[in-house]
Amino acid sequence: MGDMKEIIAEAAENLLFKKKVRRLTVKEIVEECGITRQAFYYHFADIPELIRWVLEKDSHKLLKECLMEEDTESRLYHLFSFAVSMQPYVNAGSQSNYGDEIERLLDEFIYDFFEQAARHMGMYEKYGAEERRFLIKYHCIAIRGLLSRWTARDTENMRFVVHQVNLLLRGEISPF
Repeated sequence: MGDMKEIIAEAAENLLFKKKVRRLTVKEIVEECGITRQAFYYHFADIPELIRWVLEKDSHKLLKECLMEEDTESRLYHLFSFAVSMQPYVNAGSQSNYGDEIERLLDEFIYDFFEQAARHMGMYEKYGAEERRFLIKYHCIAIRGLLSRWTARDTENMRFVVHQVNLLLRGEISPF
């Protein structure tokens, strides 16, 4: 079953990112990968579920890769490198008829990613659950904001940016 899900996901990605389809439909996806509508619906209830599956799969893989890095700053660098490389795809997906859904799911998965990473690394242990949720949300929004306004100069200075973010996350510098 996993292989067919991959084929369907690749067809949707091809339509969105290579063929620049603005209105993604099940009909286009099944034509792209040569399956029936019934086969699509066997694997996914709808396109938002497909998008969720892709993001979930990618975020688990990214978290695993990040956690393999030796320290927090290296993990952040890996995360930023991945996010910057994915920016053209995020932009294309955001301009499709599922743009709002993609943005909402990205926010959800970024939060889940940081929550899992924080738990794994023992961050925010001295805080209660509510404070921990707030801190994770704050950092997610801040990083998402940085990435949404990312420039070529930021890419050139990525080590510096990541170092500053790491210092902020560790509380060694304050934004105020």
